[in-house]
Amino acid sequence: MIRKTPRLQLTEAERAAMRAAGRFNAQLMDHLRPYVVAGVTTESIDRMVYQYTLDHGHTPACLGYRGDICKFPKSCCISVNDVICHGIPGDYVLQDGDIVNVDITTIVDGWHGDQSETFLIGNVSDEARQITQCAFDSLYRGIQAVYPGCPVAVIGEAIVEFVSKNFPRFGVVDRYVGHGIGQRFHQLPNIPHVPSRKAYHDRLFPGMCFTIEPMINGGCVQSICDSRDGWTVRTADGKWSAQFEHTLLMTESGVEILTLTQHGPQRGHVF
Repeated sequence: MIRKTPRLQLTEAERAAMRAAGRFNAQLMDHLRPYVVAGVTTESIDRMVYQYTLDHGHTPACLGYRGDICKFPKSCCISVNDVICHGIPGDYVLQDGDIVNVDITTIVDGWHGDQSETFLIGNVSDEARQITQCAFDSLYRGIQAVYPGCPVAVIGEAIVEFVSKNFPRFGVVDRYVGHGIGQRFHQLPNIPHVPSRKAYHDRLFPGMCFTIEPMINGGCVQSICDSRDGWTVRTADGKWSAQFEHTLLMTESGVEILTLTQHGPQRGHVF
């Protein structure tokens, strides 16, 4: 079976569909926000994602998504402390002092909205707060760097420059990247958060949707994927990791954030 190449530069109607998907995904994140607290299991948050999404007539994109080894078994990714990404919700109870990334993706009328936030649970350490701040600020450095027709590499350049100057002990994960998005969850172009040779050739033209989602480690950038579940990615040195993500639309006049929440941290927020 031949798979049709997805349209990368969207029509006005398709852009409107992506805006609707992003709006709902942001609405879902705000719905979850009061429940990401100490004493709650990550499984219970996942159940909320599933039920709220279905109640509104949409589909959780993560549920059953196929990886290299097996399908993802839950409706969202929840990554706690030293988990960089792709954490599987389960019976872990969030505790005072944890940091936890909640990564949600929704299919709305065939189009995908995708975002993540790292939450601070109760009284966290100074280092955990700094890692979270670094990841949040890195996201916006990447967003601020892009412009119509720009090479993808400007994103990685801006993030690496910011982190190396302000948080030299932290590492920018290079193995896991942002991506094009639309009627497919993951499509071209890849959006690395460090400069790469291909990223200097790929460009972001008006009508293209993509994610920026920097992962910042408290130490080395190396990671280990859990061979038991084929999904959970942890830092190689056991230090903590934080991440933030938005879905973006490049327009003729500049970039538009499609997954802005009403009640979450906005540009310039201090944790």
